[in-house]
Amino acid sequence: VQLQASGGGLVQAGGSLRLSCAASGSSFSSYTMGWFRQAPGKDREFVAAISWSGGSTIYSDSVKGRFTISRDNAKNMVYLQMNSLKSDDTAIYSCAATARYGSRLPNRPQYDYWGQGTLVTVSS
Repeated sequence: VQLQASGGGLVQAGGSLRLSCAASGSSFSSYTMGWFRQAPGKDREFVAAISWSGGSTIYSDSVKGRFTISRDNAKNMVYLQMNSLKSDDTAIYSCAATARYGSRLPNRPQYDYWGQGTLVTVSS
């Protein structure tokens, strides 16, 4: 599967953005999907994940209550709605996929496919 994230940009603190991840290839609905981010000079950080049905989601503590992950299997898309953005959210955001888990959603899934990222800059 090939992944491409989009929707990044410059936003003021307190604002919102919605990121999209387009997936190509077959069997998208069987993939666990995740979002990660990497800020300048920092390690890559888990943000959110969603099960293949969309029925289960998990979030990092730093975004819980502000970000929402969702998916549309008919369109091969995954989304990350980001609200109440803070300057600490500034990073390159990437999406990832794996078919390892079936209907389960582990606490921190391991991923096999990664897409190019999209830059989110939050100005204070």
